[in-house]
Amino acid sequence: MHFIDWLNRFNATHPWSHNDFYGPWIVRQVRSRGARKVLDVGCGTGNLVARLIPWADSITGLEPHTATARIAAERFASNEAVEIRPEPFEQRDPGDRFEAITLVAVLHHLPLQASMKGLASALDSGGRLVIVGCYRESTRADRLVSFGALLLNPMMGLIKTLRDTPADREGMTAPTAPARESLAEIAAEAALFLPGARIRRRLFWRYSLVYDAPRRGALS
Repeated sequence: MHFIDWLNRFNATHPWSHNDFYGPWIVRQVRSRGARKVLDVGCGTGNLVARLIPWADSITGLEPHTATARIAAERFASNEAVEIRPEPFEQRDPGDRFEAITLVAVLHHLPLQASMKGLASALDSGGRLVIVGCYRESTRADRLVSFGALLLNPMMGLIKTLRDTPADREGMTAPTAPARESLAEIAAEAALFLPGARIRRRLFWRYSLVYDAPRRGALS
């Protein structure tokens, strides 16, 4: 059996969430900005929302997939600080502003340019946008990092499946889609609508983007 075939079979029997892997890092980005009013776009079953609860006064989760939104709403039904709305980001109240906005493996489901513009406008003064996203491989550097992830993935899968919980497994049932834009294309759009955004290629077929909105009255 070829090595890649073995990897595929092993990974299929030891699935783990590449998105949840970045949850602690995302929480640190939100906490370090002192954000208390948070919007999680495409919240899925609410694993990131659960991590954010101890650090936020108010969390709104948007999830357009009806069945997934229902799971999240039932999960946090007794928590008054959490509101789950079964709607896409495009249908949000345009008057709402948030001190932090998070997206995990969501932006590639949305129209890139319009979404970046909308996310910027939904941030409060000094608010922080934190994205962990998927990108289309297009360069040698992309493929090199992917090769490293390919080798590490089985090890992480073995560790994670020994420790996972029902919430972890349920979180991997949300709809998926292939990434359309390359990292260079994402960075080019960010330069237009999220000037100063910090973008990094990450392991496990992800990238991160952190953008801090200007504070009102700040000198340009």
